Amino acid sequence: MSRLENNDLPLLIDQIEEEEEERAYEETEKVHIVRDEDNDLEYGVGCGGAPPFSWRKLWLFTGPGFLMSIAFLDPGNLEGDLQAGAVAGYSLLWLLMWATAMGLLVQLLSARLGVATGRHLAELCREEYPTWAAYVLWVMAELALIGSDIQEVIGSAIAIKILTNGIFPLWAGVVITALDCFVFLFLENYGIRKLEAVFAVLIATMGVSFAWMFGQAKPSGSELLVGILVPKLSSRTIQKAVGVVGCIIMPHNVFLHSALVQSREVDKRQKYRVQEAINYYTIESTLALFVSFMINLFVTTVFAKGFYNTDLADSIGLVNAGQYLQEKYGGGVFPILYIWGIGLLAAGQSSTITGTYAGQFIMGGFLNFKMKKWLRALITRSCAIIPTIIVALVFDSSEATLDVLNEWLNVLQSIQIPFALIPLLCLVSKEQIMGSFKIGPLCKTIAWLVAALVIMINGYLLLEFFSSEVSGIIYTGFVTVFTASYGAFIVYLIARGINFTPWRSKAESY
Repeated sequence: MSRLENNDLPLLIDQIEEEEEERAYEETEKVHIVRDEDNDLEYGVGCGGAPPFSWRKLWLFTGPGFLMSIAFLDPGNLEGDLQAGAVAGYSLLWLLMWATAMGLLVQLLSARLGVATGRHLAELCREEYPTWAAYVLWVMAELALIGSDIQEVIGSAIAIKILTNGIFPLWAGVVITALDCFVFLFLENYGIRKLEAVFAVLIATMGVSFAWMFGQAKPSGSELLVGILVPKLSSRTIQKAVGVVGCIIMPHNVFLHSALVQSREVDKRQKYRVQEAINYYTIESTLALFVSFMINLFVTTVFAKGFYNTDLADSIGLVNAGQYLQEKYGGGVFPILYIWGIGLLAAGQSSTITGTYAGQFIMGGFLNFKMKKWLRALITRSCAIIPTIIVALVFDSSEATLDVLNEWLNVLQSIQIPFALIPLLCLVSKEQIMGSFKIGPLCKTIAWLVAALVIMINGYLLLEFFSSEVSGIIYTGFVTVFTASYGAFIVYLIARGINFTPWRSKAESY
């Protein structure tokens, strides 16, 4: 038996490890990117740059960014939009634009991490952090996902209740949404492009529905333009402003995008191919979030036009928004109540599917075990559907209670944000992980400032919430202990990130 050279051992181990480890996509599932080798080599090899722009390649890379953008359009975001419009009018549109830009930066870093390393964020967290810390991060990611999923499924259920004139109660809408999710995920068996096409239809449905409402409302063009270009805050709108920024960064979406970008065939051995993929994903993600910004803008301006400075402004929520729209704008050939219901249904259905998708990557990445996709989807779906059905049965008849529940779910997700952002920024800054694709000093500074801003804003929301909701010695003591542990773990993540070592290699044990 021939003896292996020392230099050959790591390569052999990497090959074995690659076969054993869970991967976001198998090679046979990835979208093939057509190459013009003669043209690409002329511009790529030698100068280290990417090949020239191609519309055909942009089309082939288009998909992951639009799936990612759905988290910016989920029912929780739509509720934040309508409440911001009703309470603040057009004055927070500038903040919506800049919050979307901050979200774009975070998602571009997530995509960069996935393309450059060939691993997604959950896998890298498992590899780079001690086992105990990786398990804590996994639990936090799952909790954030469950909180988000409950809001999304409830949003879909509300839309089904609207479109069926109340024939289906909230709990029935939850069950229908859960079953629909499996139907859509079944399309993945026919290729990732088919699933992406379904999401494109759902996004287009949202766009058409809310644009229709925008046309019916006829908001003031000059006020809209001023709202986008002129920053303005007041004591009355500060809480809504904090909410607009706080709901943009979704923890599960940061994990999701780093996995979605691996659905394309990219040869990581060729530097210019990696740069090419990063360039196309940057263009595609920017276009996708521009579309999401426009849809959010439509919703905000419709409610700003109809309910700003009215007695109803402080009482509007996702549950009663359709009825208030109907009373304000009337029926017509296509009643606005049903237009709102269609848009809300598309938002809820699309976001629950991406939530299930994210759950599969999070579970597979952190726990590193192979499982059939339908079984993993069933497990991740059940984690959210079971508590959601309980919520629907208990709170079906109480709008006020649903609003309180929504506040608690927002708190649950806000708590998790540092546990996605900090690992992402630490990983994408390290040369031993990213190689030459690590972010530069300027980008790193901006990214950390954005992360600090988002974390502080969510910290403000948490402080406001707990100061109003928590009372008594026992609860106060619990919150104090939790806050101290929470802060200590954040400090640990940052300190651990500064001292990252290269990927753990099984060769170390030989």
